[in-house]
Amino acid sequence: MIGALGRLATAGTQRFLPDPFTLALLLTFVSFLLGWGLTDTSPWGMAQHWYDGFWNLLAFSMQMALILVTGHALAITPPVQRALTGVARVVTSTRSAVVLVSLVSMIAATVNWGLGIIVGALLAREVAIAATKRGIDLHYPIVAAAGYTGFLVWHGGLSGSAPLTVAQPGHFLEASVGVIPVTGTLFSPMNGVMLLLLLLAVPSILVAMIPRGGWIAPPVFVDTEAPTVSGPRTPAEALDRNTLLARGIALGGIAVLASRFFAGGFATLNLNTMNFLFLFLGLLLHGSTKRYGAALGEGVRGAGGIILQFPFYAGIMGMVSQSGLVTVLADAFVSMSAAGGVVGLSEAKLLPFLSFLSAGIVNVFVPSGGGQWAVQGPVMLEAAARIGVPAEKIVMAVAYGDEWTNMLQPFWALPLLGITRVRAQDMIGYTAALMILVLPVIAIVLFVF
Repeated sequence: MIGALGRLATAGTQRFLPDPFTLALLLTFVSFLLGWGLTDTSPWGMAQHWYDGFWNLLAFSMQMALILVTGHALAITPPVQRALTGVARVVTSTRSAVVLVSLVSMIAATVNWGLGIIVGALLAREVAIAATKRGIDLHYPIVAAAGYTGFLVWHGGLSGSAPLTVAQPGHFLEASVGVIPVTGTLFSPMNGVMLLLLLLAVPSILVAMIPRGGWIAPPVFVDTEAPTVSGPRTPAEALDRNTLLARGIALGGIAVLASRFFAGGFATLNLNTMNFLFLFLGLLLHGSTKRYGAALGEGVRGAGGIILQFPFYAGIMGMVSQSGLVTVLADAFVSMSAAGGVVGLSEAKLLPFLSFLSAGIVNVFVPSGGGQWAVQGPVMLEAAARIGVPAEKIVMAVAYGDEWTNMLQPFWALPLLGITRVRAQDMIGYTAALMILVLPVIAIVLFVF
C-alpha cells in the first residue's frame, strides 16, 4: 500500500508540478484575481499594490540567501566531511543506512536548514561509497530520501524563518503582533515534543518502506579524490591562503556573538545572529579566505531561486495586505474555526490545525519558508487575534505546515539531487508517503498543546 502511494505521488508530481518560479507567477496572478474579486480594489489598484510591495523584502531575501550559503559552506568544511566519512563506515545494510542518514540530516537541519540539506546529501553519498567498497547491497534512492528528511523538521529548528523573523525587532508584522521571543516558539514545550516525536517516527517509517531487493550505489562515487592544490605563486596568493588572518577574524566574530548571547540569552537569537554565527564558524573551519570564498561560491548557485522569487512574494504580500484581502481571508479562517463546534472542537483548538493544513498547501506553491511566511503570516495572525489564539502557536503551526509538504515539493531537494545523483522521480515517492504517514503525529501535538 505504501509503495503504491509513493508511485502515485511521484507520477502526479512529475505530471502536474511546474517549476517553482512558474508557481510564483501563478500565485501572483491568483492573488491579483482574488483581490480584485473579493475586495473593492480595482485592477489598476491591485497592480499598484503589487508594485508598492515588490521590493519590501530585500533585507529578508538577503537573510534567507545567507542561511543557505553559510550552511552549505559549513557543511563542506574538512572537519565536517571527515566526520561524515567516518560515520558512514558504520553502515551494514539499507536499514542502518536509512536510520543513520535520516537522524543526522534532521539533527543538522535543526541547527541550520542549509547545513541540513548539504550534510544529508553528503552523508547519503558517503554511505553509498562505503557500502559499494564493502560489497553491501544498498537501496540507494531511499537512502537519498532519508538525506532529505531534514526539511521535515527544519522550521522548528534554530534557522526557522517564521519564528526567527518575528523574534527580530523591526520585522514586517511587528505593528500587529510585536516581537515574539524564541522562548515562546522554538524553545516552547510544544516544539520540543514535536521535534522529539519526528526524530523517533521518521526513521521508523522509512525502515518500514524499504523495498525488497538491493540497489548498489553508482560506482561514479567510488574513487573520487580531492584535487591537489599547488603552493602560492605570488604574495597576493599567499595572503589569500593565510590562515592567521581568516581564523583571527573568525574567532573575534564568534567571541563578540558569544558575549551578546551570554548577556541576552535566547532572546538574542534571530536571523542575523544565526547567519553571523555560521558565517564565522565556516570561515574558522575552512581556515582561509581562498577556501571559504570557493565554498560560498558553490552555495550561491543554490540561492538563485531565493533571489529571483522573493520580490514576487513581496509583491503578493503587498496585494494581499494593502487591498484588504488579508481581512477577507482571515474572516474565512475564523468561520472555518467556528465550525469546529460541530465535531466538538473549540475555535482555539481548530485554528492552529487549519493554519498547519493551509500552510502545507501554500508551501506547494511558495516553496520558501520565508516567502511563505511573508504571504501567509498576516492572514493567519489576523485570524488568531480575532479568536484569541496565541500568536506564537500560529507561528509554529504555519512553520510545521511549511516543512510538512517539503516532502512533496522538490524545490529544496535540488542540491541533494545534484550531490547524490539520484533522480527526483526515484526519491519523491518515498518522501511523499512519509509526508502522509507523519500527519497523525503532527496533528496530535497541535491539538494536545
